[in-house]
Amino acid sequence: MSPDELHDARDLALELAAWAIGRTRSYRVTSVSTKANPADLVTELDRSIERHVREQVAQWFPGHAFVGEEYGGQAVPGRPTWYLDPVDGTTNLANGVPWTAFSLALAVDDRPLVGVVADPWRDLLFDAVTGEGARRDGTPLTIPATDSLVGGVVSSELAGHEAWSGMGALAQALTERFCTLRVMGSGTLTLLGPAAGRGAGAVIHRFSPVDHLAACLIAAEAGAAVLGQDGRPAVFPATGGILVAAPGVSAELYDLWRGAVVH
Repeated sequence: MSPDELHDARDLALELAAWAIGRTRSYRVTSVSTKANPADLVTELDRSIERHVREQVAQWFPGHAFVGEEYGGQAVPGRPTWYLDPVDGTTNLANGVPWTAFSLALAVDDRPLVGVVADPWRDLLFDAVTGEGARRDGTPLTIPATDSLVGGVVSSELAGHEAWSGMGALAQALTERFCTLRVMGSGTLTLLGPAAGRGAGAVIHRFSPVDHLAACLIAAEAGAAVLGQDGRPAVFPATGGILVAAPGVSAELYDLWRGAVVH
């Protein structure tokens, strides 16, 4: 895609994210359905946002593929593909916890191109175009410098509603370094967090482009270290988990994560 096309895609994503903020903040939960299990929740807000985004993307970029949290889809090799989670943190939404996100990314194969995240409850928009840096509400965004985990916060998320293998060991390792583990309920905001000045780092046990790609691209463009489970830089890893951290603590946090997983 040309630079002009990428900027057009970014602008559309920002417009849709701003629209989603209004929809999310005004929505009143009246019914909740379940998907894979009783803890896997979905509301009409999830579905209505995804339908609207799909319609707009199809109108403006008819040759692109689309993968969404609620209605699925499949990436097509060599073709620009959009990845959407309309409400990342639906369990929070359904239980009155104001901590959810809208996540929309564009990639070709494993090359992320555009990422946009909306934080509806704080009325914030984050975006990035690959190679052009990250922004918060149109202002350049740079990850704060951090060189110690002591007294800090590292975030993670459950595997659905259960702790992932090694999560307890990671929490203990952080405790021994006087660092606190937080689980807030939105993988998008968790991985975006370090770049936004919300903690020193974040670890997610399994990467999903629908939930995580936009946040990882924004974090990387803001100067964060973004590592796959093998310890190599990877904004769009093929398998395994992902880590986002301030460069000054990324090696230490990766070692703790690796040690916890093989514990």
